[in-house]
Amino acid sequence: MLAKVYSGAVVGVDGHLVEVEVDLAKGLPQWNLVGLPDMAVKEAKDRVRAALNNTGFGFPQDRITVNLAPADMRKEGSSFDLPIAIGLLAAQGRVEDSRQAGYLIAGELSLDGLVKPINGALPLALAARAAGLKGVILPPENAPQAAVVEGLEVLIAESLPQVTAFLEGQGELDSPGSVDLHSVPREALPDMAEVKGQESAKRALTVAAAGGHNILLTGPPGAGKSMLAQRLPSILPPLSFAEAIETSKVYSVLGLLNDGRPLLVDRPFRSPHHTISEPGLIGGGTLPRPGEVSLSQNGVLFLDELPEFNKSALEALRQPLEDGRVTIARAAQSLTFPARFTLVAAMNPCPCGYMSHPTKECRCTQTEINRYRRRISGPLLDRIDLQVEVGPVEIKDLEEPPQGATSSELRSTVAQARARQAERFKGGQVYVNAHMTPPQLETFCRLEGKGRQMLGAAAERLSLSARAYSRILKIARTIADLAGEEEIKTPHLAEAIQYRSLDRKG
Repeated sequence: MLAKVYSGAVVGVDGHLVEVEVDLAKGLPQWNLVGLPDMAVKEAKDRVRAALNNTGFGFPQDRITVNLAPADMRKEGSSFDLPIAIGLLAAQGRVEDSRQAGYLIAGELSLDGLVKPINGALPLALAARAAGLKGVILPPENAPQAAVVEGLEVLIAESLPQVTAFLEGQGELDSPGSVDLHSVPREALPDMAEVKGQESAKRALTVAAAGGHNILLTGPPGAGKSMLAQRLPSILPPLSFAEAIETSKVYSVLGLLNDGRPLLVDRPFRSPHHTISEPGLIGGGTLPRPGEVSLSQNGVLFLDELPEFNKSALEALRQPLEDGRVTIARAAQSLTFPARFTLVAAMNPCPCGYMSHPTKECRCTQTEINRYRRRISGPLLDRIDLQVEVGPVEIKDLEEPPQGATSSELRSTVAQARARQAERFKGGQVYVNAHMTPPQLETFCRLEGKGRQMLGAAAERLSLSARAYSRILKIARTIADLAGEEEIKTPHLAEAIQYRSLDRKG
């Protein structure tokens, strides 16, 4: 007898519907599992056999063929245990096909029949809704993730007998209830007011937050570069629901939402150590997985001690910084991961860190300084919009109580600037000034008279590339948005030009 159960597979960060077909035929007992399963899927035979025997159902002594369709899509993980077990029972006539047909079922089985959590529940729920299914049946730890998907019934599967009773119409399954952004607790973020002094750096971070610009902070040890970077998320606007879903998918695939958080409601802040490998930063591996740039989706990626990172890893950042996505190509498949983030990088001005320090002597030679700075290539530096010098904080500033604007005040200013950008780019795929296309740059960043002359002179004096020229225009547009101006004026352009500190030194 043939039975069919719907389940799902995750490819990259997207879920795809999978039909689990189970056929029982006469003959010697045999198990055949087809459909490009990986080792974890192949091992389902032993888990399912023990679960069925230990829950009193018994494992059928027939010629068993299990097909995971579509057969040309690779299947990974342990989420097929539960649907295979249900398929075996349905093929024996012990579960009604009609009731299970409307649900996507996924879950790992323990040997005693309990249902254990899986990775990728959120993409699977989105795939179920896209396929027009009634709902999903998921483990207790994963059900809240699926509950954020509107228009989908989510049921909790605690054990194989419980799911079987529900499909036979002899019981009901609990539901986690609806989940939205407002019902998920938010983390307490550090406040920008805690940073004493550094008003020019705070202003630069506000510009970066308002326009989605990448920023490089250069200064001596102890100047507060890391402290400033850690507070950037506190002045960014909250995630929209669409952004939260998009970011949470990446965390769900990697199993990082199984700690009680059904959804990411705060913008991610990722700060990998400089010893991280290229696959760890960008993504990859034999079976490609998202890296830190994808975990920073719609948030902040902070790279402290930028020149100390592996050069190949830094060069691999160039594509995601430009395109907002990462494509990992392997012989078997090519996958694209999201990677639209704000880069915050920090570095010392020289190997010892004290070049231009007012009180400490720098002992680095010019050759050492040049070698240190050459660890960051020109093409990568060209993709960083704001290059800001962060000087040492004076003792008198440390002794004074905090006097600068709070994160709440700065976030309100940033939100107003972003609202202007949302109105400007309404109906398109661009949401912030940093991502403007060349036609949009021509339309919204047109300069006349003194502004054109000023930027032309700066481009010639600093030997700016075409990319750096465009990025100055985008920064000036953001500064004008913060000031509530419709047109880019000379002061906005002058401030934007002074944020290219390394170009001035070059």
